[in-house]
Amino acid sequence: MVRVSLKIIFLLLALVSASTIWQQKTLSVIALQRIDPLPETRNMVMDERYAEAGEYLSFFMQYDYVSENPDAQLLYQAINEHRSHWRYQLSKVSEGLFQGTSDETIGQAVSVASDFIVIGDARDLVNQGVNYAQGEDVDEIMVALASLGILASSAQIVSGLGAAATVGAGVPALAGTTVAKSSILTLKAARRLGKLPSWLGDEIIKAAVSARQSRSLGQLGGMLENINSLARTRGGLNLLSKTKDANDLHRAARFTEIFGRDSATLYRIGGNTAIDIAQRAGTLGKKTILLAATFGQTGLKILDTTGPIKFVKITSRVPKLAYKGDLAALIAKTLVMLPSWLLYIIIALATWMWAPKKLISTLRERI
Repeated sequence: MVRVSLKIIFLLLALVSASTIWQQKTLSVIALQRIDPLPETRNMVMDERYAEAGEYLSFFMQYDYVSENPDAQLLYQAINEHRSHWRYQLSKVSEGLFQGTSDETIGQAVSVASDFIVIGDARDLVNQGVNYAQGEDVDEIMVALASLGILASSAQIVSGLGAAATVGAGVPALAGTTVAKSSILTLKAARRLGKLPSWLGDEIIKAAVSARQSRSLGQLGGMLENINSLARTRGGLNLLSKTKDANDLHRAARFTEIFGRDSATLYRIGGNTAIDIAQRAGTLGKKTILLAATFGQTGLKILDTTGPIKFVKITSRVPKLAYKGDLAALIAKTLVMLPSWLLYIIIALATWMWAPKKLISTLRERI
């Protein structure tokens, strides 16, 4: 009786093992759990990072499992009310005016307005000059950026006058110098916030030397469009800080062009995995990538292996698989964690136990 029971147990285990091996990808999707954004959002609010908190929670409010949560609704409303208050807005204006950086749109606009004319660059040069006179460290990169900014401002003025004199013929040149100026402002903001990567700092110094000698920005000139793309996206400076070379910069710029305002949160969730997958957005689908991100970095990786159609099909069925959807996820997670070698051993043992004795004897004789 015990032997029969043992054989039945091993048969059942073998069937489960075989199913686990066969449906590995499906079980991986079922095992996923969606991110609860509320704890992280509350931490940001406690740190008074209201702009970041608003963007982060806004990303998840696109999905019913968060938008229908009363706690999420109240938190989202409280953040928006705080950000729209006149005192908060005034503090961000001051931040952009006096610090040259801000995490809110209004502060960024003031910062750009003060820096987009030659006065901002002259101010930075004077500040570094004062540092030198007082025996303090001089930021060579900031000096280089200020010098490039003055050259770009001069080119803007000349291009603007040329466009007016030729009734628009100089507009392409004006647009080009505007991109250059905007990119330089972005690099200055990145430097102030400590988000300028060292490799790009070297390129800036080289560009400043080249500009004085030949009025050319060297290799930096070819990067301006990518820098400008990052500048237009919230969280773009954080992406810039993670780049290691011009190729990384191009990939980061393409990432922000595809996902726009969701870029910062998507990168926060998926890191370089999100950037890698973004390069295949045409195949995987933008909406599917965003959906996978709600399951964390693991969700993005599984999307990459299962494909968009299967991923969406399985995730849409997950809540229906068991009571409250928790049991199915727990079972699937447990099965996925089992090593493949263990599953194959169970199948082998069950096969040995259920194989006819004559067959086993014949195999032994032949061996």
